[in-house]
Amino acid sequence: MDIQTEISNGLMTITINRPERKNSFTNAMYTALADAFRDATHSSGVKVVLLKGHEGCFSAGNDLGDFLNNPPTDLDAPVFRFLRMISVFPKPVVAQVQGLAIGIGTTVLLHCDLVYAASTAKFSMPFVKLGLCPEAASSLLLPISAGYQKAAELLLLGDIFTALKAYDTGIVSDVLEPEALAAHVQAQVKKLLDLPLTSLLTTKRLMKSANKTAVAEKMAEEGHLFMSMIPQAPAQEAFKAFGEKRAPNFKQFEN
Repeated sequence: MDIQTEISNGLMTITINRPERKNSFTNAMYTALADAFRDATHSSGVKVVLLKGHEGCFSAGNDLGDFLNNPPTDLDAPVFRFLRMISVFPKPVVAQVQGLAIGIGTTVLLHCDLVYAASTAKFSMPFVKLGLCPEAASSLLLPISAGYQKAAELLLLGDIFTALKAYDTGIVSDVLEPEALAAHVQAQVKKLLDLPLTSLLTTKRLMKSANKTAVAEKMAEEGHLFMSMIPQAPAQEAFKAFGEKRAPNFKQFEN
């Protein structure tokens, strides 16, 4: 299974399990993730969710082949359903990040409550480099957490950045040495599991309520724009260049 779920003692562990493709996401995986968060919402046996990747990688983002063969065509597409589900998930979500966290592998972290990253992790939101635009309400949430200029550097340039920069911009809660990451995450998870669920739910709801409507609206706005940009020339050039392992030539589209 590319998405593995396990429930034990109040913890649902969701593992992105496609290491041969750097845990890149397919539509089927987004559907499985959305279903897992839906089930966790209603399960009395789940108090906390831990989201992590398998074998030293969080996620390299979308599987480009699957993405091009099955691009999202409306806001009910699996990727958007998953993003909506995690954005309104009422229980604590902890993320454990190692290796690559690219595209949605970074933006999904903005919807997690506690995010712990290995010092060797690498992040990127290369939407502009792909002729696209941000998703997951990142164009709203990142300027809030990082400040406009820091968010602009990450979203406009789309370059790879370090775990320390992810910490500085509010994407991650703390940075650990790789060998200490798993134990630290488990310790933090245990703290959450030992706390009263009602207090956890109420505190998260209070923190999220101020931006709840804005996040939903921004996510929908980004989604419509993202879909409209996929068939346009810059994105198609970026996808072609990726397949041909060369830099895209966007200057050809300038007037």
